[in-house]
Amino acid sequence: VFSKIFSHEALESYLPKIQLVIKDTLRAWSSNPESINVYHETQKLTFRMAIRVLLGFRIPDEELNRLFEVYQQFVENVFSLPVDLPFSGYRRGIRARETLQKGLEKAIQEKLQNTQGKDYADALDILIESGKEHGKELTMQELKDGTLELIFAAYATTASASTSLIMQLLKHPRVLEKLREELRSKGILHNGCICEGSLRLDNINSLYYLDCVIKEVLRLFTPISGGYRTVLQTFELDGFQIPKGWSVMYSIRDTHDTAPVFKDVDVFDPDRFGQGRSEDKDGRFHYLPFGGGVRTCLGKHLAKLFLKALAIELASTSRFELATRTFPKITLVPVVHPVDGLKVKFFGLDSNQNEILTGTDAMLGATV
Repeated sequence: VFSKIFSHEALESYLPKIQLVIKDTLRAWSSNPESINVYHETQKLTFRMAIRVLLGFRIPDEELNRLFEVYQQFVENVFSLPVDLPFSGYRRGIRARETLQKGLEKAIQEKLQNTQGKDYADALDILIESGKEHGKELTMQELKDGTLELIFAAYATTASASTSLIMQLLKHPRVLEKLREELRSKGILHNGCICEGSLRLDNINSLYYLDCVIKEVLRLFTPISGGYRTVLQTFELDGFQIPKGWSVMYSIRDTHDTAPVFKDVDVFDPDRFGQGRSEDKDGRFHYLPFGGGVRTCLGKHLAKLFLKALAIELASTSRFELATRTFPKITLVPVVHPVDGLKVKFFGLDSNQNEILTGTDAMLGATV
């Protein structure tokens, strides 16, 4: 089922919707006279993407914002110790999950009743159809569980990587300009505007430098530290025997930090993945931001597509600058993110890459 949800055809159909969600979000960021908390706002953005694009729910903005707040309560307490006391994080997490399930059930019921105007098959459509193909109509509980799993998969890690992407573009303006040059050379960016109809999946996949930038963000700022596996066959590692049936944890972050193929591991350098160097090509398991082997992350192509679409919009339609004197420190728990959320001021650009004044700014300018 999940291979269908993240297939090339499915990604092609999601892309225009992803672009719309990103465009609307950047427009809102640019119209805000104050700086924004990038990590918090990218969490909203990825949640909106999951709800509107992946699941095809038509939820009004006010209700969507309420669902987002409930979802945050759920995520913040999902790993709490299972101590069921009235004011414990565990109890708050349970209550948030119940509220969330009610909201999702309402959205699923409305979706099942209103099929008019659909121009693409979203992940939930595919999930429902797959059940029917196998002669098993999914229950409402199964649909709610599947929906929650898809939101969870698309949310925290993508928000983390989106924040890291914006921070690195701020730190490395030459990388941002090189991205713009590639977009111009491919006929995607012209006179400061994205050419209509130019952003198809194949076109985005042909952007080689953009791919290098996303790879480097995920190498240096892998959202999660590692994963767990069960040993299928007894093996030996550095003189130690690891028995069959044991649970082991592998570290993505330590692998990226110690892999001999990467030169100057602490330096943000997208060109390390360029054709001349290709540092990720030597060996199977030196570069694994989405895990490795048969249990690699199924949603990795959707995550990379989202990050690429975000980078294209940032390079094409926005100017942005750090709103604090220095860049914040990075914390690794529960996922990689800046300790202050990354405060950034966004400015809209017109077709000639000039700053667009907000209504307030224009009025102030007129009175000076």
